[in-house]
Amino acid sequence: MTEPSEANDPVQDDSGYVLGRKDVSAILYAVDIEDRAQLTALMDPLHAADIADLLEQINAFDRSRLIRLYDREFDGEILSELDEAIREEVIAVLKPHVLAEAVRELDSDDVVDLIEDLDTTQQEQILDALEDSDRAMVEQSLAFPEYSAGRLMQREVVMAPEHWTVGEAIDRMRDASEEELPRQFYHIVLVDPRLHPVGNVTLGKLMRSGRNVPLRDLVEETFQIIPATQEESDVAYAFNQYHLISAPVVDDEGRLIGAITIDDAMAVLDEEHEEDILRLAGVGEESALSDNVASTTRQRLPWLAVNLVTSILASLVIAQFDAAIAQIVALAVLMPIVASMGGNAGTQSLTVAVRALATKDLTGANVWRVIRREVLVGLINGVVFAVVMGIVGIVWFGSPALGYVIAAAMVINMVVAGLAGTAIPVILDRIGIDPALASGAFVTTVTDVVGFFAFLGLAAVVLL
Repeated sequence: MTEPSEANDPVQDDSGYVLGRKDVSAILYAVDIEDRAQLTALMDPLHAADIADLLEQINAFDRSRLIRLYDREFDGEILSELDEAIREEVIAVLKPHVLAEAVRELDSDDVVDLIEDLDTTQQEQILDALEDSDRAMVEQSLAFPEYSAGRLMQREVVMAPEHWTVGEAIDRMRDASEEELPRQFYHIVLVDPRLHPVGNVTLGKLMRSGRNVPLRDLVEETFQIIPATQEESDVAYAFNQYHLISAPVVDDEGRLIGAITIDDAMAVLDEEHEEDILRLAGVGEESALSDNVASTTRQRLPWLAVNLVTSILASLVIAQFDAAIAQIVALAVLMPIVASMGGNAGTQSLTVAVRALATKDLTGANVWRVIRREVLVGLINGVVFAVVMGIVGIVWFGSPALGYVIAAAMVINMVVAGLAGTAIPVILDRIGIDPALASGAFVTTVTDVVGFFAFLGLAAVVLL
């Protein structure tokens, strides 16, 4: 039996409650002794995101026992916050009536996000728990392409005819039932008689205006309409670029069918950033701490194989100068320095370029200016470190010629690193290959091959 630990590293959650290791131990202790009242008392102050984190951090056995004991207190928001890697497992443990109650609490966009990656059986299980009208909305959203605005939007939207006044809009919202209004919304969307959105009115402007003021006089200057088939990455970019809070979504005929809010758009941005980081590291875009050994191995093995191939290419270059290395042992000592410096410089340029491509800051209009900048930065840094390594070569090995060789190789490789780190992701992006996914292997290969060839080639000419 696990007893609560005295150690406690506090973490402040959104509700103001401090969650630490002592709290986790206390929760697991309540599970061990099957004290439901104690477990509920410990879990109630926690935010849904913190409960999701807790479920992700504990093992599958404890997770199953906790869910069964917590039972009907399980909240739909917890399911939304859970990592996809364990969401299916949690849903399988929940009792049908508990799952049904949890799902009914969610807006349509949260339900879509919840079930789109589940297997068919679990999808049906959740859809069966919804009211007929809610099920129809969710199924309509699922009919849109994956990673599109239609999947991201919530079907619940507050709209009003453009000829209404502030008083008419307020009275209509007050008379609406709880089910008719979204749990969270920021705008009233004005529509024409054909349900085409024509403007947004913020709730702040609505509440501080007189009852007789026409809604059309309060519309926001910035108004973006999102087609349902638009890529969600482009939606997130629009929200970030134009500082949107919410935006109406329209079908192929321009009719209002839903709305996207800033929390969903920012979630997409977070996912994009996380995927880019994971791809650059070659560990798979869906890697998570909750993944098991087999799935983690499958995600990483291909990229390690690619790295092996690129390493062999670099080794083939070295093999061409084996005679020079055999005669001058100092070459074997110093050549990793040239390759390592070039690799790091290339990674710096690559990271900046991939991020700029993702945010659409790097375009055809400024690509050559950025490439020139990175090449010049590589040149200046190369000269600085060339001086340092030249002195090292002279002092360490007593050979001025060796110092000149490594200095020249350093400059060459740093310049090539700046060029490759920027140009390669741009080229990959132009031909439709994700630069975050493939750039790293290419840049590493270029800097290794050029670094070894420049250093060993110059050494063979100058020193032998």
